[in-house]
Amino acid sequence: MTAILNLPDPLPSFDQRFAVADSVLPDEAWRAVTSAVDRLVDTERSYLPAHKKGGTVAYETLCERAPAIVALYRSASFRGLISQITGVAVEPTPLHDQSSCSILFYEKPGDHIGWHFDHNFYKGRHFTVLIPIVNRDRNSQGLSAARLYAKLGGKDIEVATPPNRLIVFEGARVRHKVTPIAEGERRVVWSMTYCADPRNSAWQGAARRVKDTAFFGLRALWT
Repeated sequence: MTAILNLPDPLPSFDQRFAVADSVLPDEAWRAVTSAVDRLVDTERSYLPAHKKGGTVAYETLCERAPAIVALYRSASFRGLISQITGVAVEPTPLHDQSSCSILFYEKPGDHIGWHFDHNFYKGRHFTVLIPIVNRDRNSQGLSAARLYAKLGGKDIEVATPPNRLIVFEGARVRHKVTPIAEGERRVVWSMTYCADPRNSAWQGAARRVKDTAFFGLRALWT
């Protein structure tokens, strides 16, 4: 997919390694992404006691079932936007990293993820990009009870996550969490990662595979 993005003017500050911008995906791209997400019915559920519960659709699955989403993630326009915001020339992370481009589903009561960093398994700086696709309460009249929090400037900051909001941060340096969702609510988030240098050492590659087992099961050890 080739998309002309709605570029924020001025660009949001990245001074705290965290930035947001609204309505970045234009109507055509937004419809393509939401339509592709609507067709994803099978997710890989994961549960880590006291830390994480939710569903995920991995990169390799998106390549097969939602190529429009993958094409936009890999596009020069999207990569250029993230480079402009962060001030660092970035590239998509590799196909074998199942978290490079994935869809996160918070749709069962208690789905959440606790405080954590997005560890960097690459030689260059590593950035997390989120775009909420769905975020609704049980009556579809407001946002769900799930809240994104980030530690910025020594404080816990709540970050609103309405649909089509771009959230960019350096996950290895910014601690963050998502609080539990309530019954009857739904929150679906498109998650992406970019980095300045996608090469990694043998140790970094092994560590990345072990991390991916928390989201995608033991099969991640062989990706």
